[in-house]
This record gives sequence, C-alpha cells and structure tokens, in this order.
Amino acid sequence: MAEEPKLNMLFMSLVLSLSQAAMQHMGKVTNPLTGKIDRNLEQAKVTVDMLEMLKEKSKGNLVKEEEKLIGETLATLQLNYVDEVKKEEKEKKEEKKEEKEEKQEEQK
Repeated sequence: MAEEPKLNMLFMSLVLSLSQAAMQHMGKVTNPLTGKIDRNLEQAKVTVDMLEMLKEKSKGNLVKEEEKLIGETLATLQLNYVDEVKKEEKEKKEEKKEEKEEKQEEQK
C-alpha cells in the first residue's frame, strides 16, 4: 500500500481537480481545452454532489488538513452554484420579458 503522505496528497489533488471541474461547469473559469467559458449547471451539480459523497464516505478517515480542504471547498462550490442558478433564472426572466416586448411591438 502507498505511503500515508502520498495518499494525503492524492486525496487533496482529487478534491482540487473536482473543484476545478465544478467551477469550469459553472462558467467561473475557462475551459482549458477550448479557451471558452462553458456553463453546464447540471454537470456542476453532479460534480459538487460527488464531492459531498466523497466527504461523507471518508468521514473519520481524514487528517485535519483534508477535512478542512474538502469542507471549505464544498462550501465555496455550493455558494457559487447557488449564485449561478440565481443568475441563470434572472437571465431566463429577462429573455422572456424581451420576447414578450418584441411580440407586443410586432402586433402594433
């Protein structure tokens, strides 16, 4: 079995990789492959849920630094997710309002 410090480092790398993926899915960072902002909130939620599951499944088996990292990472991701959902809802409302106004202009 691998040494404990190596496992700790791999665990933290996994958490940070999933965090980066979630932020990318939320449109908070650019996609490194395309250089564009991609937004897929459904996929972001799946990634955040995976981190939540990882936290629950590893409870009692983490060192203090790992617990802190996964806890703070989840809190940050959850706040950002809620922010993006609200932003998307607002954008949809504005689109509907614009469509309604365009239809009213066409009827005149």
